[in-house]
Amino acid sequence: MHRLTSFRHRISVKYRSAKLGRKHFIYSVAVLAAVVLLSPWRTAAQEAPAEAPAAPAESSSQQKAGSTASRHGNDFLVRGTVFAPNGLALPGAELRIRRTREKKFQWQTVSNSRGDFAVRVKMGADYEVLVRAKGYQQQSLQVDAKTGERFKDLVFRMQRQEGKKS
Repeated sequence: MHRLTSFRHRISVKYRSAKLGRKHFIYSVAVLAAVVLLSPWRTAAQEAPAEAPAAPAESSSQQKAGSTASRHGNDFLVRGTVFAPNGLALPGAELRIRRTREKKFQWQTVSNSRGDFAVRVKMGADYEVLVRAKGYQQQSLQVDAKTGERFKDLVFRMQRQEGKKS
């Protein structure tokens, strides 16, 4: 008797889950059909296309490019690389730039992991670029930004300070 009751219970559970699954399926199909039939893209696609709009105004990317060009049109790029005495890149070297007629340094940066650096300054002046790194002699180069060129590439080959073995 117990086996028969257990068997009936299993059949009852399977029947209810199958019936519930069928209801969910029918409900899902009905919702999907309603979405497809009532969606706005379907009605817009069936209508005749409207006239093409007149030539669009400048895109935002073109506007940004134009404003960037005017904002940096008078800039001069001082870029270069700092090397250690063994010829390898020297990361972490401090670079400071000032106009030659001024005492205070206005721009500064640090060389990256490949020893490279780049600083944007204004055209039409002479600049001094000073490089310092711990354990190395300080070096300086003059840059003429009045030549009409847009950039100047510099190379610094640092030398060890005398008496230091670091």
